[in-house]
Amino acid sequence: MSTRSFCKRAYSFFMAYPSASKLLLLSTCSGGGLLVYSDSSPSKRTLTADGQEIKKKKVVVLGSGWSGYSFLSHFNNPNYDVQVVSPRNFFLFTPLLPSVTNGTVEARSIVEPIRGLMRKKGFEYTEAECVKIDPSNKKIHCKSKDSTSLKGTTEFDMDYDILVIAVGAKPNTFNTPGVEEHAHFLKEADDALKIRRSVINCFERASLPDLTEEERKKILHFVVVGGGPTGVEFSAELHDFLVEDVAKIYPKVQEFTRITLLEAGDHILNMFDKRITAFAEEKFQRDGIDLKTKNMVVGVTADEISTKERGSGEVVSEPYGMVVWSTGIGSRPVIKDFMHQIGQGQRRVLATDEWLREDIAAIFGKADKGETGTLNKKEFKGVVKDICQRYPQVELYLKKKKLRNIANLLKSANGDNTELSIETFKQALSEVDTQMKNLPATAQVASQQGKYLAKCFNKMEKCEKKPEGPLRFRGEGRHRFQPFRYRHFGSFAPLGGEQTAAELPGDWVSIGHSSQWLWYSVYASKLVSWRTRSLVVSDWVRRFIFGRDSSSI
Repeated sequence: MSTRSFCKRAYSFFMAYPSASKLLLLSTCSGGGLLVYSDSSPSKRTLTADGQEIKKKKVVVLGSGWSGYSFLSHFNNPNYDVQVVSPRNFFLFTPLLPSVTNGTVEARSIVEPIRGLMRKKGFEYTEAECVKIDPSNKKIHCKSKDSTSLKGTTEFDMDYDILVIAVGAKPNTFNTPGVEEHAHFLKEADDALKIRRSVINCFERASLPDLTEEERKKILHFVVVGGGPTGVEFSAELHDFLVEDVAKIYPKVQEFTRITLLEAGDHILNMFDKRITAFAEEKFQRDGIDLKTKNMVVGVTADEISTKERGSGEVVSEPYGMVVWSTGIGSRPVIKDFMHQIGQGQRRVLATDEWLREDIAAIFGKADKGETGTLNKKEFKGVVKDICQRYPQVELYLKKKKLRNIANLLKSANGDNTELSIETFKQALSEVDTQMKNLPATAQVASQQGKYLAKCFNKMEKCEKKPEGPLRFRGEGRHRFQPFRYRHFGSFAPLGGEQTAAELPGDWVSIGHSSQWLWYSVYASKLVSWRTRSLVVSDWVRRFIFGRDSSSI
């Protein structure tokens, strides 16, 4: 076979089978080299049975956080072109951010570059931020991440057929004066690194000669605002750093350090079991962390933080060296603008489906087959299953109130009356919707939502032909998919000193060193790749052996 003939056959083979494994063939021909290479990059074309090319719908995903990364990881439908737009080209494992602030874990250990997943899935990625959504024209307006350093056009529009919004949230300052200018947040990897540098710089400044004791006390006063899981964990991590590392590295100034945790409510960790809250408060008091509940921050300046006590109304100002703000989250400006465009301007967060209370009349009308204006026992039983399927918050509410089923809920509202009026029906289900309509904004919820949405896309064609969801209360037929159901696997609250509080399903509460090892195991398993797992575990081992890194890099 001639060389030319061989090359032709090889070329034809690789063009016909682009999904073949990578192949490298090297041989000598007349003293020269012959190299044939094929990359198994996924094909962008989808053909029908008669060879016609199908135009794919374009799915644009905004964000690379928990929900976005989970969606992309589980998405497997070749009938869509997927384009990801995000200002950060990595996924960040946010539960370990407090560990980055004191050098327990390195920032690079908890990030996973997103382009690896893009290459594996055959998706496209653009590093930019979506600044405006135009739903009427199905366009998004984007701005490149480093627009100030690039020449030429840095803003562009992108069309979409389906838009998946997974941009996450931003810290909520509640419009408190001075917070944006003077406080640190703990939401991104850069935030954690800034806090880490600031902590070390505070100790270096306090170690300078010719400073008074009062000046050193001010510099080494660390204030944490917010008694939720992030604020509590950061306070615990900072305290461990002071006790285990600072005492050795900065022995002359260690006595001037102070940590203050401010919480506007009655208790810290108020979303946890009362046993965990009580233990955490007692432990912080033993550790010397100044815990101040019922104190609301009313202002922050470059040197002082002002708080107002809820009972007396007294305003007190204290000097500080560093403030970390961790009081909750709010919607990003692009989402607020989008909400106004689609008539949700009065809502606090973006609604992704109708609320239960808006469908109550339709549910009642569907069940009232005799059009009597009331439901008898048989008519009510006919819609019970579909109500619980369509609205998972009903089931959650029943568990919270320890009611056996929805019949008990309606009996509590209607007494022994066998006929159920629409007003009683509204009263019972409106109570459910008012109390249970929002899921917590946690990584666990976002990850499950992303996975659920990807599975819906994966079986889109199948469910278009044969819907699997509950009956439609508005209109005819069934919904295409089963509604999203959140499954809670438990929550952790690291409290420092190798002790963690765990609240797991079944009202099971564990506090202590054993829970800390469970925390290590769960978080190591939840990291998204073997690369990040090995890096984080090695960071933990390094910390046990050599202590935390105190450099200000």
